[in-house]
Amino acid sequence: MQELPLKLAKTLGIRKQQNAFRSLKQNVKLIDFSSNDYLGLASSEKIYRQAHHILSNNTLLKNGATGSRLLSGNHKIYDLAENFLAEFHHSAAALIYNSGYDANIGFFASVPKRGDVVFYDELVHASIRDGIIMSNAKSYKFKHNDTEDLKIKLKRNPKSETSEIYIVTESVFSMDGAFAPLNELTGLSEEYGAFLIVDEAHASGVFGEKGEGLVQQLQLQHRVFARLITFGKAPGCHGAVILGSKGLKEYLVNFSRSLIYTTALPPHSVATIIAVYQNFQEGFPGIQQLHQNIIFFNHQLEKNKLVKYFIPSKSAVHSCIIPGNEQVKKIAGDLAKEGFDVKPILSPTVSKNRERLRFCLHSFNSESEITGVLKKLTKLIP
Repeated sequence: MQELPLKLAKTLGIRKQQNAFRSLKQNVKLIDFSSNDYLGLASSEKIYRQAHHILSNNTLLKNGATGSRLLSGNHKIYDLAENFLAEFHHSAAALIYNSGYDANIGFFASVPKRGDVVFYDELVHASIRDGIIMSNAKSYKFKHNDTEDLKIKLKRNPKSETSEIYIVTESVFSMDGAFAPLNELTGLSEEYGAFLIVDEAHASGVFGEKGEGLVQQLQLQHRVFARLITFGKAPGCHGAVILGSKGLKEYLVNFSRSLIYTTALPPHSVATIIAVYQNFQEGFPGIQQLHQNIIFFNHQLEKNKLVKYFIPSKSAVHSCIIPGNEQVKKIAGDLAKEGFDVKPILSPTVSKNRERLRFCLHSFNSESEITGVLKKLTKLIP
């Protein structure tokens, strides 16, 4: 077997020197403050049985999709799922992808074209950035949640007869839990003739009366060009969906390479999506419990005098800023020794000196667990 090329080995060595080296580790049985399984649905036996029932009813007892959706993999349960998702999210059409990363890559690499301009919040997910890079469009980042900065950039780069303008944000940001100013961004997109795209990965299943997401909670769904919803967070399963017009769906089916050139999700994954959304449609009680835990967590931050260390958040994601990779890794390790799974987020994933402990709250976290982890943190924080 050939050794790693020298320049790759040097790059890896630099990562180790910076104390930013990553490795794959087995999950250990600790109190969960790290996973994206906000509602505990990933381990729901009810959902598992419900998905199997859906497959049986549709005579789809298969282990794999057998091919891409444009070849042999577009099993009939896709239509059931996409119609359900479109109706639930008040969208004209829905198109399922294999993952949130695939959806963002597929969308941004194909929709913005040469001559178009994309404005994106500086803290959007890496998958959005990667997709934009793959497009031939010009792109400019604007300061995080700063609509004035965006307005300045829109004025400098106006729409023309040969160009389109796209504005991109997350509704809930994955690294700090902050909300995007969606009302203001919607207004700006309409004022400047731009198309607004919202990634709802950390809002779906959390916000809205039945987990529809923040866009629907604000009743903005008919003013947004496209929404991305992933199923690997609160829904606790796998895949993603792009919501938009029927024309957008037709375009993506024809030009989105991450949809066209990959094996489709197996029937069981799509059945699980339907099962989860059936529970959402009926009114899933875990959503309300999650919001109670978010309120309780913020109260405990005040009680333990920790507010100054945390980025303000009313979502399920709460970040405690602890500068330095070495320091934040040490505190995460000390919390693990006390039985709490809280992950350190290191640079370069976040900016240097903005390293953090990222607390993910769940409907199944008890008040005693929340109280316990924050009391331990007060003793460890520098």
